[in-house]
Amino acid sequence: MTNPGFNFSGGEPPSNHANSDATGAPNASEYTVSELSQAIKRTVETSFDFVRVRGEISRPTYARSGHLYFTLKDEKAVLDVVCWKGQVARLGTRAEEGLEIIAQGRLTTYPGSSKYQLVLESMEPAGEGALLKLLEERKKKLAVEGLFDQARKRPLPFLPRAIGVVTSPTGAVIRDILHRIAERFPRPVRLWPVKVQGQGAAEQIAAAIAGFNALPDDLRPEILIVGRGGGSLEDLWAFNEEVVVRAIAASQIPIISAVGHETDTTLADFVADLRAPTPTGAAERAVPVRSELALGIEDLGLRLQRGTLSLTGRRSELLAGLVRGLGKPGHMLDMAYQRLDAASQGLDRGLDGQIQGRAQAVERLALKLVHPREALRTAGDQLGQRVERLRLAATGLLRGAARDWQGLQAPRRLSQALQRRLERDGQALAQVSALMASYQGVDKRALERGYARVERGDGSLLTQAASLVPGEILRLVFADGAGQVQALEPAAGQSQSGPSAASGQPQASVKPELTSSAKAPEPAKKPPKKDDGQGWLL
Repeated sequence: MTNPGFNFSGGEPPSNHANSDATGAPNASEYTVSELSQAIKRTVETSFDFVRVRGEISRPTYARSGHLYFTLKDEKAVLDVVCWKGQVARLGTRAEEGLEIIAQGRLTTYPGSSKYQLVLESMEPAGEGALLKLLEERKKKLAVEGLFDQARKRPLPFLPRAIGVVTSPTGAVIRDILHRIAERFPRPVRLWPVKVQGQGAAEQIAAAIAGFNALPDDLRPEILIVGRGGGSLEDLWAFNEEVVVRAIAASQIPIISAVGHETDTTLADFVADLRAPTPTGAAERAVPVRSELALGIEDLGLRLQRGTLSLTGRRSELLAGLVRGLGKPGHMLDMAYQRLDAASQGLDRGLDGQIQGRAQAVERLALKLVHPREALRTAGDQLGQRVERLRLAATGLLRGAARDWQGLQAPRRLSQALQRRLERDGQALAQVSALMASYQGVDKRALERGYARVERGDGSLLTQAASLVPGEILRLVFADGAGQVQALEPAAGQSQSGPSAASGQPQASVKPELTSSAKAPEPAKKPPKKDDGQGWLL
């Protein structure tokens, strides 16, 4: 006997409960909460095992587990909807806030919260108006991200090495593209077959675009054509999915969008680098017309030939005019030879003048030079004077020291003064000695080069031929020794009787003759100088 308070269709109530009378007396059947929830669950699932519900999506949530939860509502009621992970991937439309859909599935209950819910199996937008609303909202969202900006669109290559096509392999689109490319300019075409509508179409299109970009360089096409034939908004909806739009935006290969007819517009058209009205138009944009290129090249070749001939003619006329303006080469060389001769003469005169000027400068400098012996003699005199001053100063110091002998500081001051004076005079003597050594070194080097020094008997130098005295014994000093000669004839210009002078012939200035037996007279001894006390002082 069933409980009159419940009408369970599709299941009997539990049999272990007492029956109750019609008035709900205390002997009515008792249920546990779980029993009642299970009974309701069986009733709902049996009565509503397949339903189609129309409503607006609210609060869609994709859980980490992959399940989808949202609320389907209208003006008066709400219905919880759950879609399990395996079914979410097969949905043709992504759940978005405010999207009106027609959901298909079965009703069930959730005993844990005492509520019923729809287990979603599929859904589709409810009418074209809902799709257009969703399309407009998605377009605004992607436009804010900058995916439709003209600045990010890339130019297409003029003549691609290969062309990639993402479309259905069975439709008329691929045949139209292949025919048009072969007609205009044959190029290799690589097809990536995909679904172009229905569940999973958007994911396949996005995967094909990414796959073409992942190919190696030798296989990667330089242009991609993504498209399909015409259809309704629902048929073209895969090209409005966000996953397709983002795949086109991320592509490194320029993409031509060719979706539907000329009046059809999808989000893929906005994000692609170029939109073609039809797949055939996409093929026309991808490659140029070979015959037109050949005609253009031929026209450019003719223009180049005419321009070259014209330019050559003008340059020839200009060259002829320049040649007429030039003189004869022989005349030009004659003038150059004449200028060269004049320059050579001027160079010779300039060199002579420079040489004469330098010689005069050398003579002037030679007159200013002092002979080393004179310098030594002067230095010796100065040294003698300094020694005399030193002796006098020392004598004065000694006298002063004798007067101050009783003082304690006098000996030390005297010693210091003498020491300083001796140091100064010693330095002066060292300088004079160094100067004499340098003069002697210069004299020795001159003798080693072949020169000889001519000295009189008294040791003085004979530097002029006019100073010769006939019969005078002279001493010649060489680098390795010395010898004596006698002057036989006077220098030219002196008056002397004799056959040589009477003849009027030019006479030699000096005819020296080495005499090994003749001895030069000893030089007159100079009187010894008065002892100036230098030895005593030093």
